[in-house]
Amino acid sequence: MATIPALKESISSQIVRALGGRADETDWSAPAGDPGIIPGGPRSVTWKVHSDLGSMLVGGISALLLQTLHPFAMAGVADHSDFRDDPTGRLQRTGGFIATTTYGSTEAAEQAIEIVKRVHARVTGAAPDGRPYSANDPDLLAWVHVAEVDSFLRSHVRYGPNVILPAQQDRYYDEVSVVAEELGARGVPKSRAEVLSYYESMRPLLCAGGQALETVDFILEGGRGRSPQARAYKLICDASIGLLPGWAKDELGLYQRTVIDLALVRPAAMALFTAIRWAMGPSPIVAAARERTETVKSTRAPSRSLG
Repeated sequence: MATIPALKESISSQIVRALGGRADETDWSAPAGDPGIIPGGPRSVTWKVHSDLGSMLVGGISALLLQTLHPFAMAGVADHSDFRDDPTGRLQRTGGFIATTTYGSTEAAEQAIEIVKRVHARVTGAAPDGRPYSANDPDLLAWVHVAEVDSFLRSHVRYGPNVILPAQQDRYYDEVSVVAEELGARGVPKSRAEVLSYYESMRPLLCAGGQALETVDFILEGGRGRSPQARAYKLICDASIGLLPGWAKDELGLYQRTVIDLALVRPAAMALFTAIRWAMGPSPIVAAARERTETVKSTRAPSRSLG
């Protein structure tokens, strides 16, 4: 029988392999005293929400499903992304950007944002209906941001280890808006009420076209096998679908009965994420970033020799 440490290492290594390894060159511990760009740093709601791997995975997949409904976002992905050839690499890059803008130093976060802006400058073209798109379009950036952070928050409220009260949820939207605005987004909603109003204003523009349906099928394909990994992925996908607003599920044809979600998906997903937290332990990234913010930068002049 495997020992407890061996079991933890086995689960942890499987998760790391599934995510493509944990190679990272970012120095999360410097410079001393730098809180990063998220208002409040370690006291922010954002640090709590983004620190839980399981709920972030669910939120991330849910965000991808939701984002496909915007024809310009979907056309940009279809025309320029390598997600079909390298889905793990795409996941790593997105995760790295979120981690850096959340826990990295001010300089590291700003550099990551500038890199994304330069990449976006090359992402232009025309949607299937002939309308031009640009990844740096301020309105399109707002859509991608809202779909992403709203999905992260929904997931943490449902599956995360921290209780996020309504007032804290409003704070979260306000805190993360700084990243979207630095990327060039405009009209970024900064509260629950503003997010709901934003979705209502966007719904006439959203539709599940052919590109969207093909992409959703590709995203869900990994959960159709019988291996333990495929079954775990299917569970994460089912949990992700359960997070979608009802109108989004209807548009994408992702029908999931509420009773199934409550009786089967949620308990199983909670058990899986509890196992992930147990196996992975506290995040070394968060620990190093917290130490950085709590370290007082020395301003004392060097002592003079009395010799």
